[in-house]
Amino acid sequence: MAINPNPGVLLYPRLRKSPFFYASRRHGVGLYSVYNHTYHARHYGDPVGEYWALLEGVTLWDVGVERQVEITGPDAFEFTNMLVPRDLNKCKVGQCKYVFVTNEDGGIINDPVLLRLGENHFWLSLADSDVLLWAKGLAHSLGMDVQIREPDVGPVQIQGPKSGDVMVDLFGDSILDVPYYYAVEKELDGMRVVVSRTGYTAELGYEIYLHDASRDGVKLWERVWEAGEPHGMRVIGPCHIRRIEAGILSWGCDITYDTNPFEVGYGFEKTWMVDLDQEADFIGKEALRRIKSEGISRKLVGVEIGGPGVGSFNDGQMIDVFDVHDPRGLRIGEVTSACYSPRMERNIGFAMVPIAYHELGTELVVHTQHGPQEAVVVEKPFLDPTKDIPKRLVRASA
Repeated sequence: MAINPNPGVLLYPRLRKSPFFYASRRHGVGLYSVYNHTYHARHYGDPVGEYWALLEGVTLWDVGVERQVEITGPDAFEFTNMLVPRDLNKCKVGQCKYVFVTNEDGGIINDPVLLRLGENHFWLSLADSDVLLWAKGLAHSLGMDVQIREPDVGPVQIQGPKSGDVMVDLFGDSILDVPYYYAVEKELDGMRVVVSRTGYTAELGYEIYLHDASRDGVKLWERVWEAGEPHGMRVIGPCHIRRIEAGILSWGCDITYDTNPFEVGYGFEKTWMVDLDQEADFIGKEALRRIKSEGISRKLVGVEIGGPGVGSFNDGQMIDVFDVHDPRGLRIGEVTSACYSPRMERNIGFAMVPIAYHELGTELVVHTQHGPQEAVVVEKPFLDPTKDIPKRLVRASA
């Protein structure tokens, strides 16, 4: 009988382990969940402390759960451009784009970061839903000449205002020349990597995508940690406080198969995410044209919520929204993500509400774990709407 070398976590053979699982576990994981069929370290015992470390220093996060779908072959550009509503003719080789993968009804299957590594070479760095079989099935049914697979690639994120210093120590000063949402191929101690100026934090940061990750995962982790320790690096999990402040959505909470881009703020406001004028006949194009023409019946809004703090992350399963003026107290929607923001000193979150309630200043009642609380619809993102923080690159030691 095999001995579990990791007491405190049940290791099921049907669930995968990140290439960095054993290395990241040494730092004292406080809670695991499952993401893309893979064990996912949620935090290391103090989510609020991790939040401040991200804002003030430099952090390391195991994001090996971001499985990659690789698309190559003669028809790779045409096929990938059909998968997403964004016009990839506007995506250069070496550039990254935040995209939706939509279904025939316009619903959101996934919201990956797309990396264009060559004219006909793409990675989709996935959120928590399956895309590999969807893409394979479409390619087969359409008879397209593409190869679709999951490569042996695993990413880690180095994020925070001191991340540039750590990356310079790893790769040299040239790494500072990588623009926001671009990627370059590098080598580190014999390991092949792709470095992108991206991250799930809205802070200055990078992702390192490691080739041959099943072999070299622990080696890369230890090398990054060695470079980061002199800068006070801290290992963290996904910082939901920061991503909510930044208006970053989470698949499975804020967006799902049953939501479309127009409902969640991408389409009417951010037309580049759903380019209905492009020549490509992407999956869901006709449905999204119809939705845009007919309008939407609900919308994801920002909310500030009164009362005691709701914690570092509440995924909305226990938080319902009510009409403040309805004496019957009928439920009208739900808060999909919420947290207490330490620097804003208030509860903030996203709520899916009927379109009649989407105007700024609309008063609501939200039932939190502390009971009914007053709430109000506010602008989102809550902080840094133009993304100046992650776009700006200043070495902390300068």
